[in-house]
Amino acid sequence: MGLGARLPDFPWDTLSAAKALASAHPDGLVDLSVGTPVDPTPDLAREALAAASDAHGYPTVWGAPATRRAVLDYLARRWSALPLPDEGVLPVIGTKELVAWLPTLLDLRADDAVVFPECAYPTYEVGALTAGARPVPLDDPARIPEDARLIWINSPANPTGRILGLDEMRAFVAAARDRGAVLASDECYGEFAWEAEPFSVLDPRVNDGDVTGLLAVGSLSKRSNAAGYRAGFVAGDPDVVQRLVAARKHLGMIVPAPIQAAMVAMLGDQRHVEEQRERYLARRALLAPALRAAGFRIEHSEGSLYLWVTRDEDCRASVEWLAERGILAAPGDFYGAAAARHVRVALTATDERIAAAAARLTA
Repeated sequence: MGLGARLPDFPWDTLSAAKALASAHPDGLVDLSVGTPVDPTPDLAREALAAASDAHGYPTVWGAPATRRAVLDYLARRWSALPLPDEGVLPVIGTKELVAWLPTLLDLRADDAVVFPECAYPTYEVGALTAGARPVPLDDPARIPEDARLIWINSPANPTGRILGLDEMRAFVAAARDRGAVLASDECYGEFAWEAEPFSVLDPRVNDGDVTGLLAVGSLSKRSNAAGYRAGFVAGDPDVVQRLVAARKHLGMIVPAPIQAAMVAMLGDQRHVEEQRERYLARRALLAPALRAAGFRIEHSEGSLYLWVTRDEDCRASVEWLAERGILAAPGDFYGAAAARHVRVALTATDERIAAAAARLTA
């Protein structure tokens, strides 16, 4: 049996009918179904990319020293991360590939469990299935099975926007250590917190000054409107990170040198991130009351680039209702059985399209 036979259908393929319906709206489609940034990549990233374009030599899997230093400086400055050696950081080709391949790179097998949130980004499950491990959607750290070898947390979360509190983060760290599991914290939405402050798993308030078994996963896709660059990183326990480096050397998983140069520039600048935060806040302020006026209840959504909403009906009925108004949203069943009565509405559309959606919702 090939790998493809073990994996679920690609969820967005099931949205074709709703997209066709929404696209028929006389004022055009408002696509709020995906988290793809629409605003410009910062000039400083584009300039750094161009300046490094004479990339005649092979980059290393571990990344250039300047790239590693930029990641570590950013984590310390922005996320109060413990000081890490160079061996504790690795650039990756966008974080989706790291999420998908981490169980395989850690050599998980059929008798190993991979735990992830009950409402979750589908790639956590895909990664477990790819490795032949057992996927376990679970939100309660006290119920994590003894055979767990990898535990994913995600805060601010996709799709719900939920932000884990300090005590919750600490409980997951304790559960992972009790079971000898790696705890991987997906923090790619960390810069976009609206109603609570997120913590990094590398913060000593979370880990008591010990990063053993802990990984933080970060991305520049959302933070810097650089999804097309496929630029991310993983940092934490040096022993675990170097296991990943060793495996990835054989597999050719290498971030291109010009992309690494752009990463250095983007991670060293916070101003463009704050400007983007203001854009999303303005879109959120327009879209949230319009959804409420249309009968939706917003749940969680303390952070991330989405509004997690429900009308207490099957998610596909809500998707169709929105599509009739030219708005495409992501059905909750993309993210697990626990999400079947919700839809995810993204803030990643232009100001004009967000305004159009709000007007249609309140018409």
